[in-house]
Amino acid sequence: MVILRVLRVTLHVGFAALLGVAVVRLLSTGQAGVLGYVWTATACVLAGVYLTGTLQEKRFAAAGTGMDPRRYGVLWLGIVTALWLVLLSASAEFSWLAFPLFFLHLHVLPRRVALLTITLMTAAVVAAQWASSGLPAPQPAMVIGPLFGAGFSIVTGLAYRALYREAERQRRAVDELRRTRTELAASQHDAGVLAERERLAREIHDTLAQGLSSIVLMARAAEKSLADGDAATAAARLALVQQTASENLSEARSFVRGLSSPQLQGASLLESLRRLCERTETTAAARGVRLRCRVELDGEPAELPQPYRVTLLRAAEASLANVADHAGASNAVVTLAFLGSDVALDIYDDGVGFDPGTLAAQTAARTDGTGYGIRSLQQRVQELDGSLDLESVPGEGTVVAVRLPLREVAGRTER
Repeated sequence: MVILRVLRVTLHVGFAALLGVAVVRLLSTGQAGVLGYVWTATACVLAGVYLTGTLQEKRFAAAGTGMDPRRYGVLWLGIVTALWLVLLSASAEFSWLAFPLFFLHLHVLPRRVALLTITLMTAAVVAAQWASSGLPAPQPAMVIGPLFGAGFSIVTGLAYRALYREAERQRRAVDELRRTRTELAASQHDAGVLAERERLAREIHDTLAQGLSSIVLMARAAEKSLADGDAATAAARLALVQQTASENLSEARSFVRGLSSPQLQGASLLESLRRLCERTETTAAARGVRLRCRVELDGEPAELPQPYRVTLLRAAEASLANVADHAGASNAVVTLAFLGSDVALDIYDDGVGFDPGTLAAQTAARTDGTGYGIRSLQQRVQELDGSLDLESVPGEGTVVAVRLPLREVAGRTER
């Protein structure tokens, strides 16, 4: 605070001025004689000790280096007060130094101790004034002046102390706020890194990993066809490998740029789902699996924002990939339904099914990077305030149901 700095500078300047005036008046009277040089040297020592303490306190307050004034402040104040008492015993001219010392005692010492030391110092000033006057009894002015000065110093010192404590509290609050802001910025950065990592993991799993898995399986099927001497089938399967690799390359470039799936560019969600079904049938056939996939529409289609379209398409891709790889199904049905306030996507297959209760344990036990599809899909759906349900019974097939609220679409559009 500016007022504290002004008071502090005024206090130090006042102490130096009063000390200098006292030394000049002592030497100008000519009564001290040779001892005048001793008192002058003592005054110089007092000035040096006082200056050293104030500089150390300022350095510690500004940079946190040097001696901690809270540990050495009382010792420093004791030395300053002792030197002042020595000078006061030599000449009453040093009485006026008591007033800046009153402020220091109130600032450094506990309040009760400071009030006691100020009382004793005031008595010492009165005694010095009385001794220098040569009168048989102290005059009222010798008592009233020091008492009034001590009272004024106490009130002003207490006010300064209150301001100082308030400034310290504000400084600590600012430091805490700055530290909290730094920690918040670091946590936000870490959260952003984790969110981006999750996004890339989802995109890699839902696009590149599935595409590469299909390429590997179709390449093995082509190799088998070549071994059987069926060059035409091998060529068809290699062409499908090339097509899948090209699509994967487009997907990779797309999510690196942060764009949507290339399958949704220039096509509606319903058209993209139909193409996905056709591609799933072709890929399954190339692997020697007979799988029929069809798309059904329920309700009047509504325009969906890009995040909704991408999430629903990824849900269909992940579900149909699981059907082709694990279900052993002969039929799969993808149903896109617009239900007024919601849009729903159901993927049904008539495969072998499984026990949903064991899914979490099975995926957690995998160490080959698989088993991430359902968790990735759940994260995508939750980001849009939707729901994901998985129903399956061993021997009776599986249904994956995704539901997203269309009212959120309207709100986002208005905003």
